Amino acid sequence: MTLYSIPVNPVPEGAVAGHIVTPDGLKLRYARWNPTGPRRGTVCLFSGRTEMIEKYFEVIRELRERGLAVAAMDWRGQGGSDRLLEDPRKGHVRSFDDYQTDLEVFMREIVLPDCPAPIFGLAHSMGGTILLEAIHLGRRWFDRLVLSSPMIDLVGPAGRPAARAIAKIGTLLGFGKSYILGGRPAAISSRPFTGNPLTSDPVRYERIRALEELPGLGLGSPTFGWINAAFRTMERFSDPLYPTTLRQPLLIFAAGEDPIASTTATERFSVRLRAGSHLIIPGAKHEIMMERDIVREQFWAAFDAFVPGSPLYR
Repeated sequence: MTLYSIPVNPVPEGAVAGHIVTPDGLKLRYARWNPTGPRRGTVCLFSGRTEMIEKYFEVIRELRERGLAVAAMDWRGQGGSDRLLEDPRKGHVRSFDDYQTDLEVFMREIVLPDCPAPIFGLAHSMGGTILLEAIHLGRRWFDRLVLSSPMIDLVGPAGRPAARAIAKIGTLLGFGKSYILGGRPAAISSRPFTGNPLTSDPVRYERIRALEELPGLGLGSPTFGWINAAFRTMERFSDPLYPTTLRQPLLIFAAGEDPIASTTATERFSVRLRAGSHLIIPGAKHEIMMERDIVREQFWAAFDAFVPGSPLYR
């Protein structure tokens, strides 16, 4: 399996890449790296919707410099993994339970046999949603979890009851594999930098744009089916008792200026955790790890204080 390199985003050296096959016959792309210094464990890196392994090369280098091995994967339907529909630009999934299948295969076949313990999880947006569900279901793969802008709920019109009703009705009427209203094949990063919802860093935004323009990597808007599946999962998070069931140590980051994932909902969820804490980073947009250096420095300082083996923790 190929990892794509561009001049502004080269593949970190020493990559081992390939694919694993899910029980329902889909090929998922994965990659892993050894640390550049003494081994202090492994970080499993899980991306959000539309994303691919390549987008996190900078983060992977920073983790390896901390003595951490890294293992990453592309969820079904995106990145270098098998797409689910004839139109490969549609972001689709039948149920978020399918992502749990992807996660279990990845952990069983790649991480647990080949990656040094302790095992930590680092997830962004939709990836955070999937990991929260995993530990709620009793999975105990990770010693600690760090979540960036997890998709607890959505912002604005997308988070209102009408949007949930439209997604459900559209799916029931047979439009589950169609783009949501206003959806299109173009990626979010095809929009101008000014006013974009992802990051306030123009250099990193252009890097995202360049990656999403590579053949076979980019993804467009979600389908009715995907958004309906997402709403079904987020509805479970609204139960005040849900966070109290989570026993593994969690550090949750929320972006102060997030126009996609609801910072308010994330804060409401996080204060009910029994073994977790949260940090809101002012001025950050949705993709905290792709933000300006001043934002990323806050992220890494908190990460280092939370994850055993990283510099400040020692």
